[in-house]
Amino acid sequence: MIEIKAKLVRADSAIYATGERVECLIEFTHRVFSDDQSASQSRNANEASQENLAWASAQLHCYRKTSYSTSTADRTAELTEMIGRTALDAVTQAPGEVIVATKPKILFCDLRLQPGETKMYFFNEFVPRDGPPTYRGHNIRYFYKITIATQRVKSKVQTLTVPIRALPIPIISRPDELPVTVETNEELAPTNPFLEKREISELEISWHHLKNVTARRAPKFYRISNKRGFVGRFCLFKPAYKLGEDIVGSLDFGQCQVRCVQFSVKLQQQELSIRPQPVQTQQLQSQSSAGDDVSSINSFDMASIASGVVADNLHKSATSGSSRDKDAPEPTGKLSTISTSHQVCYATLQTQVVVPIPLHVTPTFRTDLVDVRWRLHFEFVTTTLMDFGIPNPDFGELKAPAELPVETMVWNLPVTIYAANPLQIYAPNQTFNMLIK
Repeated sequence: MIEIKAKLVRADSAIYATGERVECLIEFTHRVFSDDQSASQSRNANEASQENLAWASAQLHCYRKTSYSTSTADRTAELTEMIGRTALDAVTQAPGEVIVATKPKILFCDLRLQPGETKMYFFNEFVPRDGPPTYRGHNIRYFYKITIATQRVKSKVQTLTVPIRALPIPIISRPDELPVTVETNEELAPTNPFLEKREISELEISWHHLKNVTARRAPKFYRISNKRGFVGRFCLFKPAYKLGEDIVGSLDFGQCQVRCVQFSVKLQQQELSIRPQPVQTQQLQSQSSAGDDVSSINSFDMASIASGVVADNLHKSATSGSSRDKDAPEPTGKLSTISTSHQVCYATLQTQVVVPIPLHVTPTFRTDLVDVRWRLHFEFVTTTLMDFGIPNPDFGELKAPAELPVETMVWNLPVTIYAANPLQIYAPNQTFNMLIK
């Protein structure tokens, strides 16, 4: 009996970025139990006690499982031309179609193991940069697996799969900006002619570029108002975030014409189908969007405030109000609420909003079938009752009103979420094994 064990070298996290190297240790052991050992001793033949494996290979596959109707003939022919035909048909090994596959690497040929003997092999491969991230959505799934295949002599091919999680790293589209991106203070120091200059990889440049994008603070102010007047002003300090960060903003209700009683902020994930949807689905979406309250929200940045030309830089934000064309409503797709923040803010002048981004979600990405986006969904409960009850002249307390006429308005603010460093996400991997009898 042969036991196969596979374990990733990175023990703290089974998460990798696109373009990063995946390393895996694979062990082949000839297990001998008490019954097998007595039988081998009775035969008294060395060759009979050996186990023989004809071959073993390992490769990385990206699978797609979707409810959309796709034509896989062209993609299958392209993969066949790229990697060639082998004895392993990877398409039948998992419930899904292969969209990205690396070339198989042969671990050994004609391996003979004595009882109790163990052979260890090392497998490494780069996660393709053009592949999608690991995603589990409503109508589509993307997942990665390391497929270890082996065949015993005069037996069928058996496989062992090791799942990994892949995070998308944006590719720098302009190579002329690479020297500016990798510039550091060390390069400005006097150079040593006896030291060799280390070549910076494309992945390191992408990480540096991603760090600059997510760390850049560009506060934007949004003026929130409905048909009855000004409600408040919302400030978002930056539009791009990484996994594990907190989306921090502030709300200012000073000088408002309509008082906000309470509000909630939801971090939602949108799964938009790129393929055209049926007519019935579009009609349902138009009916749902027509029921939203009318609101208008303007935005201006810090540069406009400093220059005094705020009025020239006001622009409409993507809301559910009159700024959207009713004949062509913006599709919402499938929504998933990840985090929620709720506050009661009646008679509050200023407050802050903190919405955490979990580490297990998928960042913003786009493929040929789906477009995954993120947004902040605001729900404001407003009232025109500006007086906060009747003051008590004896103790200076305030008496809340018995009834409060309220209205509800909604607003959607898009945000961009990028991947975090996989080493910062703790997801310990386990050892995967398989027995070949």
